[in-house]
Amino acid sequence: MTRSILARPSSLIVVWCLLLLAAAGVLAAWQYRALSNELAQESFVLHRLASQRADQHDAHMTALSAIATASDGRSFDLFIDVASTIARFYPRIDEVQLVPLDAQAEIAGTAPLDTAAAELVRAAARASDGRIALLRHPTRPGHYVMIKRSPNSAAARYGLMLGIDAGKLISDEAPFWTRPGVITRLSLPDRQLVVGPPTMPAAIGFSRPLGSASQPLILETGVEIGIADLLPPFQTLVTLLAVSLAYIAVLGILHQRVRTRAAVEQARLSALESRLAHASRVNALGEMASGMAHELTQPLTAILAQTQAGRRLASKGDVAALAAVLDDTVTQAKRASGILERFRNWSRPQNTPASAFDLRSALTNVQTLLGPEAATRSIRLDVRLPEKPVVIVADPVEMEQVAFNLVRNAMEALEAERGDAAQVTMSLKDDGTHAVFEISDNGPGVAEAVRNKLFTPFATTRTDGTGLGLALSQRLVERAGGEITLINTGPGATFRVVLPRREQIAEAAQ
Repeated sequence: MTRSILARPSSLIVVWCLLLLAAAGVLAAWQYRALSNELAQESFVLHRLASQRADQHDAHMTALSAIATASDGRSFDLFIDVASTIARFYPRIDEVQLVPLDAQAEIAGTAPLDTAAAELVRAAARASDGRIALLRHPTRPGHYVMIKRSPNSAAARYGLMLGIDAGKLISDEAPFWTRPGVITRLSLPDRQLVVGPPTMPAAIGFSRPLGSASQPLILETGVEIGIADLLPPFQTLVTLLAVSLAYIAVLGILHQRVRTRAAVEQARLSALESRLAHASRVNALGEMASGMAHELTQPLTAILAQTQAGRRLASKGDVAALAAVLDDTVTQAKRASGILERFRNWSRPQNTPASAFDLRSALTNVQTLLGPEAATRSIRLDVRLPEKPVVIVADPVEMEQVAFNLVRNAMEALEAERGDAAQVTMSLKDDGTHAVFEISDNGPGVAEAVRNKLFTPFATTRTDGTGLGLALSQRLVERAGGEITLINTGPGATFRVVLPRREQIAEAAQ
């Protein structure tokens, strides 16, 4: 499966794109989480700071109320001095007013107060139950007021008001709050907005009342998230580049593994071919044993007869005639030795490198090996070889194996034929660029249903066949740079093997 994916560039591109999308998604999720965590941390700090500032307001109001009560309406100079000092050191407290409940009395404060605002303070002070009242400033946007009766009892004579700049209350010098898209706002406990935008981003947000008993104002923070926030250009480029490089590295490793496995598989197939070829030769030896026994009987009988004749001539002293008999004996012994040598080479496992050789000799050896069996089966083995050498570069034994398999198959196909009608023809010719040898028979031919899987391993029509002969032959021929095909030329079957000549191989190598 890995090899099939690596062989399809479109699939590799699709996988690469999916990996980039996944990496971008992971980066966006990580950025989202980082922004959420940073907002939460900074918001907690701001909330604590704003709560501490709000608690200071209570202390200021208590001190101012005490000063106002102590003045007893005689002079408010001390009150105004303290109020001005508070406003100078605490810029968010930009207004302090002491409003007598008696509308005819003079108002003391850090700034002029219009009639409507004064009546608002008086109404809040009269309605007070002792707790500080929180209201939006009637005339100044972004501000809220704290109103407390003074003294804080039913005998109150004043309404004490602090005007608070809500923006300064929740301001912070941390760099986070100056970023684009970061939003803060402050609302009264009844959700009336004091400062900030009317809406908050839905993606990331923080909301919590201040930790002040008198001012439980609601602090809200949020961040507007855009594509650039989730996928920062530099980080995105680095991430995608790293993923691409890792993907290329993994592909390289997979390619190397595929090549290694292919080499191992090729070595295994080569070893298997060698074992199959050897097993095929050994199995064939058993079937050829009877024919070769007959072949060896002739030289051995001749040797025995000539040896006996030589003994008689030696006893008579006929040296001249004895020499001729001994020469004949040597010839027959060499003939028997040659037959045995072919058997030995045929049955021995081969590991011979490709070399230049005359293809006629391989076909002649096959004729020698299968000739006795053909005669036993009453099959005429016709061999047609050119007079000139046909030199190719291949493993001689492998080419003998190919010819042997084809001739044996042809003889098996003629099993039902008898007499002069059964014939196998083995021919060789040189067309100038290729060596072509054909094995044909006049048997029933190859069935149409079998032709498509003729060279498929283990495909056979014989009950005792292995289905490996033609498959092995095809691989041996292709390893030599040639091809093997079935030719439809009439009755019977003809297999054609085309192999490059030695000269063509040398030209291709140049």
